[in-house]
Amino acid sequence: MTQAMKIAIIDDEQDMRQSISQWLALSGFDTETFASAEDALKTLGTDYPGAVVSDIKMPGMDGMQFLKKLMSVDSALPVIMITGHGDVPMAVEAMRVGAFDFLEKPFNPDRMTELAKKATQRRRLTLDSRALRKELSDGSTLMKKLIGASPVMERLREDILDLGQAEGHVLIDGETGTGKTLVAHALHAVGAKAGKKFVLLSCAGQDSDALAARLFGPIEEGGGLPALEEARNGTLVLEDIESLPQDLQARLLSWMNEQGTPAETRIVAISNLQEQGKTCEDVLRPDLYFRLAAMKITLPPLRQRGEDILMLFTHFSEQFAEEYGCDAPKVSAQEAAQLLQAPWPGNIRQLINVAERAVLQNRRGTGTIASLLMAESDETQPVMTTEGKPLKEYVEAFERMLIDNTMRRHKGSIVAVMDELCLPRRTLNEKMAKYGLQRSDYL
Repeated sequence: MTQAMKIAIIDDEQDMRQSISQWLALSGFDTETFASAEDALKTLGTDYPGAVVSDIKMPGMDGMQFLKKLMSVDSALPVIMITGHGDVPMAVEAMRVGAFDFLEKPFNPDRMTELAKKATQRRRLTLDSRALRKELSDGSTLMKKLIGASPVMERLREDILDLGQAEGHVLIDGETGTGKTLVAHALHAVGAKAGKKFVLLSCAGQDSDALAARLFGPIEEGGGLPALEEARNGTLVLEDIESLPQDLQARLLSWMNEQGTPAETRIVAISNLQEQGKTCEDVLRPDLYFRLAAMKITLPPLRQRGEDILMLFTHFSEQFAEEYGCDAPKVSAQEAAQLLQAPWPGNIRQLINVAERAVLQNRRGTGTIASLLMAESDETQPVMTTEGKPLKEYVEAFERMLIDNTMRRHKGSIVAVMDELCLPRRTLNEKMAKYGLQRSDYL
């Protein structure tokens, strides 16, 4: 749910506070008023969901001192300063310190509303950007989309955080269905360009002239901006970079060179060549390839992610069960082994399809996961991979999945989980510690 934006109004004159508050409330804003800067500072912090309107001349801490204090707490908090007649030089100084804008008394109420809208829009972008960065680093929404506890996924998250903070261009490759576009979004979300333009353009399925116009322009009237202009100061993601014709590769390289360092607009190139037995290095101009591949992320195929497969299957089957209003399928030890051994040529995208169909089968009370895996693979191909794994790995993966599912179902009730799994408390605690499961995650 989108968080409602507020306007904090600080003025020592009660009539002024009330009139500004009433006008902004009529304009649809949620307002709160403070008689002094000191009182306001008790409420305003780095996570304040809105903007500030403050008078400059106030007893005690004046507006300039208040502004400087707010900027030290959160330099991205939009502050609109109200000045008296003749205080324009002071207002200019406030802008230099970091104020969003200023209004001179007597001010036009419509102008106040216009500035409040712009300030709260700016604040929402800032808070959304921070939330995305926090999500990737502390395990909330965006991080949960990068599901997995395997070493390769831990390393992927570290790479995203590291390269996201860097300013160079990036090349992402990996098999189809591994989540390359999601990783591109994550790179943008944790970098300095978060909150700025994020533009996606596929280089496949267009003829050279149409692609050149979409990328560099000119675009017919009413068709919007070319992608490089639209993404200015932000991130441009070029999917299927291997499909970019040689002449356009040369133009893109020239454009990248003209930007200098650091790049004004970041290019994130996505390649889908792996399953064809080729690499980007085989098809791109060497100078363009090395500019893009200086920072490179290769996504792991699902078959190399071990028990992440069961974690992902549980996650998506529970999502679909909620969507269809039925129970998620219970996975037996044999089915868990089959999921772990399947080759998954379509990777996560294929697993999502299997999870949805498993939920629909379970709702009807027919079918098995093995039959779904067989249907998803080529008729002549075996369902199982040829890579053998120790029995212990399958047992532990199934055990972790079983405890995880049971904890979710009972919302972290240790007693209920002990009863259902017939485990003494000490054994359950030891196994949860072994598999990195924490009761607090299920409450």
